[in-house]
Amino acid sequence: MKYLKRYRFFLLTIVLMAIIFIINKEVGLKALNVTGFSLKEMLLVIPPVFILLGLLDVWVPRETMMKYMGESSGLTGIILAFIIGSAAAGPLFGAFPVAGMFMKKGVRFLNVLIFIGAWSTTKIPMLLFELSALGTTFTVTRLLINIPGIILIAYVLSSLVSKEEIAGIYEKAQSL
Repeated sequence: MKYLKRYRFFLLTIVLMAIIFIINKEVGLKALNVTGFSLKEMLLVIPPVFILLGLLDVWVPRETMMKYMGESSGLTGIILAFIIGSAAAGPLFGAFPVAGMFMKKGVRFLNVLIFIGAWSTTKIPMLLFELSALGTTFTVTRLLINIPGIILIAYVLSSLVSKEEIAGIYEKAQSL
């Protein structure tokens, strides 16, 4: 019963996929293809992310992360969060295990939010594509809008979430 409760959404998804397949075989095959593609993408991205997380956990002491990205890091922490998030490659779901490790290492909540925002918006490979395909004006304009936007959203979110909720999130991150 414990496993049924734990995997209920996965099992429900399988049942729904089967129903879709029975009702409309063509749509069912498309859904199966999309699911297979997504699974393949995750299997190619997640192992390297977890290897890097293991190395980060072992090689970078908590004190170092707290010094440069912790509560008293100020502008340095914000800049590092942007650089690390922008240097990342891969889909956004790869950012969340890294964010969890950052929290485990004592990184300030604001900096974690900025890191996620930078990962999703200012990745260097995406910027290089934009420069070549859409031009310098577009890329610079988008960055000039996105960078302050990411910081503003991170400040708003970190101020809206209560200290108790943040403490709970950090507590869960410690169990990673």
